[in-house]
Amino acid sequence: MEELKAYRPKTSPELDPSTLSNYTCFTVKLTTLHFDIDFEKKIVSGKVKYDLLNKSETDHVDLDTSYLDITKVSIQNESCDNQYKLHSRKEPLGSKLHISIPASTPKNFQLEIEFSTTSKCTALQFLDKEATDGKNHPYLFCQCQAIHARSLFPSFDTPGIKSPYKFSAKSPLKTLLSGLLIKEDNENNTVYFEQPVPIPSYLVSIASGDIARTSIGPRSDVMTEPVNLAKCKWEFERDMENFIQVAEKLIFEYEWQKFDSLVLPASFPYGGMEIPNLCQLTPTLICGDRSLVNVVAHELAHSWSGNLVTNCSWEHFWLNEGWTVYLERRILEALAVIEAKQQGKGDKEAHYYGEQVRQFNAIIGWTDLENDLKSMGDNVDKYSILVQDLKGKKKCQKKDEKEDNQSNASPDDPDDAFSTVPYEKGFNLLYLIEKIVGKEKFDLFIPAYFREFRFKSLDTFQFIDYLFDFFKEDAVKLDQIEWKKWLYEPGMPPIDPKFDTTLAQACYDLAKKCYQYALSEDDENEFTQFKLVANEINDFSPSQNIVFLDTLIAYEKVAGFSWKQHKKTLNRMATLYHDQYTETSNAEIKFRWFYLQATGEVLDFEVAMGEFLGTIGRMKFVRPGYALLNKVNRELAVRYFQRFENRYHPICKAMVRKDLQLD
Repeated sequence: MEELKAYRPKTSPELDPSTLSNYTCFTVKLTTLHFDIDFEKKIVSGKVKYDLLNKSETDHVDLDTSYLDITKVSIQNESCDNQYKLHSRKEPLGSKLHISIPASTPKNFQLEIEFSTTSKCTALQFLDKEATDGKNHPYLFCQCQAIHARSLFPSFDTPGIKSPYKFSAKSPLKTLLSGLLIKEDNENNTVYFEQPVPIPSYLVSIASGDIARTSIGPRSDVMTEPVNLAKCKWEFERDMENFIQVAEKLIFEYEWQKFDSLVLPASFPYGGMEIPNLCQLTPTLICGDRSLVNVVAHELAHSWSGNLVTNCSWEHFWLNEGWTVYLERRILEALAVIEAKQQGKGDKEAHYYGEQVRQFNAIIGWTDLENDLKSMGDNVDKYSILVQDLKGKKKCQKKDEKEDNQSNASPDDPDDAFSTVPYEKGFNLLYLIEKIVGKEKFDLFIPAYFREFRFKSLDTFQFIDYLFDFFKEDAVKLDQIEWKKWLYEPGMPPIDPKFDTTLAQACYDLAKKCYQYALSEDDENEFTQFKLVANEINDFSPSQNIVFLDTLIAYEKVAGFSWKQHKKTLNRMATLYHDQYTETSNAEIKFRWFYLQATGEVLDFEVAMGEFLGTIGRMKFVRPGYALLNKVNRELAVRYFQRFENRYHPICKAMVRKDLQLD
């Protein structure tokens, strides 16, 4: 651990460089938040009240805002309209709202602010009714991670501080908030929710529209537009309660009472978002074969990793996502064991199969990580580091300038650093630790760690200190981990985990046969044999199809080989795999299939990719899809983006504009 001394902060948890607030000065005992939704003007106005404890006896409160209109400020019910200032905008962090605290104010006091969003709000997306599936009513949803809550309401917009919430909202349509429903006042179109478990600002969420609900388990409902409700119910009802029970055995009792899910419109930019009591999901999961429910397992795992135990800043995001991927794969492993036993396999054989399933999913993640690093280009050294540096470069300071909290730095936007790195590199570090101490011992560490830091926000060094304290007998082994390389050096993990490839081998073998056929594609006799080989995918699971396509795409890395030189093979594959791939409803498979063909510069599939990108908003597909089109056919990429950009969530639109260098 000696090599990490230079990186250790003066105090832990490390201060968050992505906030303009003075959050360390206060304890937020309660946040009361009300929203009024105006679909016609496409704004949300509201009122936020903070019950604060002034820990440091500071004379001011600094809050984060971004493109907000502030209309009224009061402390202890007394107007402070002459005692606040909205500072000029500082990219990418927004505008600091500085509020002076009167000298007579007690340590425990209430701060209330009235506000309104603007057309530049980055958290909200208003959809006209024509853009919804039901086409009966408009729709509103929001996405606050990482630093977009400040564009929804004035906040301590940092994962470094949490509070319980009381929510209310007025809307003519069904409205949901990130908590437990307390009551509905239908006469006044107002709903009331509460969140008794302390949460950070990025987990605040609101959705309003034509939303129906149905039960999918004793602790779970699914909600979506009425036209999609039956499909969503079928997709999730088999697994939801099983997921929760398995997770509880692995960690400890589920804290949040209800695990409800909201399947959002297609423009939702993520696979899922772990909003407590309102898990938000992409409709790309509704594929008709239940093969993508692993995303739900991931979001459920966040109920402990991220929501209960939280990274103190976005620099330590891997503590959220690395742990969550690890827990997700343990959940899927346990379910595979149960399934194997139901099929009559013995205990030992069933557990071996469960481990194979876990490592098979890890192989998919490893490939995703490799591809993501490849796509980073010049930014790979900066953003492939596990513990990010978002502080930015300091500017030269004039002698007469006062030192101010982050005022002399240009921080990075956490959205720019978003990638699979915290997910997969983080998972692989935890997997290495598990292998070093042994799975049985690590299973004791899991609940202990989450109990120790429950309701808290921590940095990487607090995690490491607790790890070494828990595993005192294994400290020498743990100290042999190349911590500096893992945490602070770019690129792939320093150790190849050598995952079990049993379930992946058939995928590798078939991909190799396709590659070998491509090298001799002019031979018609070979094509007859190839048609027989192609039928092997009929026995593949959806996950095996993903690995097969990933492996075909990876042949681009073989020296002297490029798929664009073998369009005949791609065309023949397009004929052979039309029903299974081109017409599939599984977005993970369809995207990879289009990606393979577009890599080979097959024009029909470049067009198909562009059209596909107009039907989804999930950045996992949208960003690399446009990046590939930009590489092989920039004119087409720009044309499709300009055609579809107003369908995308503001976060997605901004990121793709950067990717295509349109700004």
